[in-house]
Amino acid sequence: MQEHAVLDRNGNLQAAPEFSPAMRSLAQVISYLTHPLFIPLLVTFLVLESIPEYMVAFKTISKRFAFDMLYFRVAIISIGFPVLTMLLAKALKFVSSVYMKTQRDRIIPYVAMITYYFWAFYTFLQEGRAPRFYTAFFLGIFISVCISFISNNFIKTSMHTVGWGGVIGFLLSLMWGMHMNVTVPLVITFFIAAVVATARMVLDAHTPREIYIGFLIGIVSQLAGCWILVK
Repeated sequence: MQEHAVLDRNGNLQAAPEFSPAMRSLAQVISYLTHPLFIPLLVTFLVLESIPEYMVAFKTISKRFAFDMLYFRVAIISIGFPVLTMLLAKALKFVSSVYMKTQRDRIIPYVAMITYYFWAFYTFLQEGRAPRFYTAFFLGIFISVCISFISNNFIKTSMHTVGWGGVIGFLLSLMWGMHMNVTVPLVITFFIAAVVATARMVLDAHTPREIYIGFLIGIVSQLAGCWILVK
């Protein structure tokens, strides 16, 4: 690792680390694998595999069929629709890059995600089959995207750390609101979140301030969602 001079936000020169191509490639792979779009599906998998007894209301024809349909539903909402929206926005030249490197490029995706996650939260709530803590998870995502959309006017908040902060907040909600022992998953999530934050800074995608604000938004939003629905 070497250092090079860069301009900070005030136009002053400061030393910044310069990472090797191999390190940057590794950071890019980590960013892809830990993309926030995958987080709702990951949390759904963890809930279904670790505490399936809370999801028995989803059983229709069979447990496996019901759970597969839930996976499909979450994947469409959290991955399918957002990716389709991004590709359409790029094709229509509403955004300059699918990587959303600028605050302007994030406006349309944020609006779309607000719509999709409110829909997800509202349908789970109205159906009444999902446990309250699972519905609260989607309410927490909706709140975090709303806050991120507002903060996008002032700072390019890290969506990666908003997402992983959300996982931390969700696990804390299970610990405090449901009195579940989630110590091991929480420690693992803290480790992954640290790796993700490091990868984003290696790629110069965000400043430390944008990273920390992302974590704060994610954690607080999930705790708020739990407080509203679970109490």
